Amino acid sequence: MDSKNYHEDLSHIRSMMERSSRFISLSGLSGVVAGLAAIIGAVYVYFVFQREGISYWDGERNILGPSLVKELVVIGIVILVTAILSGYIFTAHKSKKKRLKIWDATTKRLLITFAVPLLAGGIFCLALLYHHLFVFIAPATLIFYGLALVSAERYTLTDVKYLGYFEILLGSISLFFLGWGLLFWAFGFGVLHIVYGLIMHRKYK
Repeated sequence: MDSKNYHEDLSHIRSMMERSSRFISLSGLSGVVAGLAAIIGAVYVYFVFQREGISYWDGERNILGPSLVKELVVIGIVILVTAILSGYIFTAHKSKKKRLKIWDATTKRLLITFAVPLLAGGIFCLALLYHHLFVFIAPATLIFYGLALVSAERYTLTDVKYLGYFEILLGSISLFFLGWGLLFWAFGFGVLHIVYGLIMHRKYK
């Protein structure tokens, strides 16, 4: 009997320590919504290419005009905002359900560790955009996003790092298949997010 209580106390202490040092309210459903937004965005971009007379499946390196590049950047921003908003809404709902604070010292540390590699990647991609090296943008976004996830894993669910590893691997592979960035981008930000989100939702619901 005493042994049972001892193990229960240890489990309770371990759970409290984990809650105080890690943000555990990340919602798997937010990953699913982010993935769907990425796939819808990628399909929309495909039709934009067709509208501009660019045949994506030919595998040729087409020259993108300034107006088209601006439109693609706007689409990317809309997808990013949708992913962030859905992430916040689903995570806030989960935190409220578990009676946990969504904003505390752990959340700040998580956002900082996640934002540093992501901001570095954003600046790097802006430089690629400035130098008209568009084919490297999709691989760069996948690699830096993966690095941000691996970095953030220290303050949240450990499973996040596995998604990060896959994003880094996919981005690295896509460096050898320049011109197919939209396909790799849709798989990395779309399919992987949906699969990851469904697994996390089932594991931590």
